[in-house]
Amino acid sequence: MKAIRKILACMRRADQNFSLIRNGDKIVVGISGGKDSIALFYLLNIYKKFSKTDFEVIPVHLDLGFPNSDTSIIRDYFKELGYDLVIEDATTVYPILKANQKEDKHLPCSICSRMKKASINAYANKVGANKVAFAHHADDAIETLFMNEIYGSRIATFAPKMHLEKADITFIRPFIYVREEDIVRFVKEEKLRVFASACPADKHTTREDIKQGLKTLYKNYPDAKENFLTMIGNNKSLDIWTNQYEYLIEGTDISLVPVDDKATTLEMFKIRHEVFIKEQNIKFEDELDGIDEVSDAYLIKYKDTYVGTILVREVRAKEFKFHRLAILKEYRHKGIASKVITYFENKLVKEFTPLKISIGAQVDVLPLYLKLGYIETDNEYVEAGIKHKEVYKLLKL
Repeated sequence: MKAIRKILACMRRADQNFSLIRNGDKIVVGISGGKDSIALFYLLNIYKKFSKTDFEVIPVHLDLGFPNSDTSIIRDYFKELGYDLVIEDATTVYPILKANQKEDKHLPCSICSRMKKASINAYANKVGANKVAFAHHADDAIETLFMNEIYGSRIATFAPKMHLEKADITFIRPFIYVREEDIVRFVKEEKLRVFASACPADKHTTREDIKQGLKTLYKNYPDAKENFLTMIGNNKSLDIWTNQYEYLIEGTDISLVPVDDKATTLEMFKIRHEVFIKEQNIKFEDELDGIDEVSDAYLIKYKDTYVGTILVREVRAKEFKFHRLAILKEYRHKGIASKVITYFENKLVKEFTPLKISIGAQVDVLPLYLKLGYIETDNEYVEAGIKHKEVYKLLKL
């Protein structure tokens, strides 16, 4: 099978699985000049014809200011292909990278990545595009997974699609199922021209080390190559410690269980429905106001029973806010809420100090927070038909 057919099938699978491209999309494609980005632009234009989806593709090359880079070569090549390549001035990037370069180290890739994304987002906004397409492929996703595990202590890789609220741009990765070897084969078959990277760190990064290590692993264990890609999307078989955590509050029968799956989410909303909707007559739409999406949620467990909930939200650096602290009626007046608040105060201040914690307290339970050392503000307001007063507490080690 020719590489073009294999890659287009992978793109279609990604589009169908993650709803990447829709009618009316205006998609900016970042062109570095390498095989991946040129192949992506070329194939998106072909995909547009057979997918029956009406979308626009705009190629843009960011001039990052690297020494010895000649943007005119890439621009002229795109003219040969029949396209106008936009050269966007981002020459401030290289001086910033040099200023942040550590001795005996290459240019900082993480800073470069963030600045490139900011620059291409700015261009997308300028031309009214709603999406930016990156040429990251399946092997990139696996390499990123290993890098995060080795250097970041987390199991994570980039997403096929991600919406950035502030920029109001959606990132898409149509090559998410495409193998690098197929891109190499496609470029050769179609006789596309590719350009060497002007980045001085190219081929001298940690990612390159991971890439070479994986090649060795695949040689010894061939099945691993396909299994690693399957693993990334195999959430039904995810069996790690994250859903096993239950944080005991020392010296008590109280523990806190992170809300991180369907079962704990259901338990949390059962409690909040009982306390806020049934008991306090709060409207359903007021209860689901979006705070859950930006907070860490916990179930409060007393002995072996779920009895309450709390949300912990990071407002800004060294400032947190507690929301939806609810205890079922039959478990109140046992000191549970006080112990939970104190637990989170102690936990947060160890990592963020000095620390400010604020709470929008219902007026009826204001004495609880005052007893715990919280300070009243003048900010009194009505939320969901109930009087509240803002209180806060400053903490430091």
